[in-house]
Amino acid sequence: MTTSSPHGADREPPVSGLGYEQARDELVEVVRRLEAGPSSLEEALRLWERGEALAARCQEWLDGARRRIDELVAARERGQEEPQGDGSGP
Repeated sequence: MTTSSPHGADREPPVSGLGYEQARDELVEVVRRLEAGPSSLEEALRLWERGEALAARCQEWLDGARRRIDELVAARERGQEEPQGDGSGP
């Protein structure tokens, strides 16, 4: 999210470029800040939207990891060493 905001939202990196651990750690922080009670409704909405995007990014990484594991298991069952996929992230 690269919108300009007086609350610093323009400094947040795009969610699409985050690795799993980065997205997870930021999501934990967003939840902490929401639980602490944001200073305004606008801030709460911004945090909620960022949290939703971060949760979706984490799910993309987890889905990608599951696909890779399934490919490895299937390849092993066929007697191959490596799966046919490219092995990249989500």
